[in-house]
Amino acid sequence: MSTSQPDASRPPGDRATPDNLLHTRTGTEVSPEDLVLATGRDITPKNLEWAKRKLEAEGPAALDKLLP
Repeated sequence: MSTSQPDASRPPGDRATPDNLLHTRTGTEVSPEDLVLATGRDITPKNLEWAKRKLEAEGPAALDKLLP
C-alpha cells in the first residue's frame, strides 16, 4: 500500500467531507433569524432578542461558532 494515498485503504464511501465544503457562510450578512434557525430553535421574540445580542457581541462569527 502506498503512503502517498492515505485514503486508499478506506472503502470508497467512507471519506471525510473536505473542510472547504463544511463551511456555511457565503459572505452574506448574518441575520438574527439565521442564528436562531442554526440553533434549531423556533423564531420567537425571545429567541430573536437573544440572537441580536449575540450578533452584536460576536458579529457574524457567532454563526460560525454554531455551525461547522
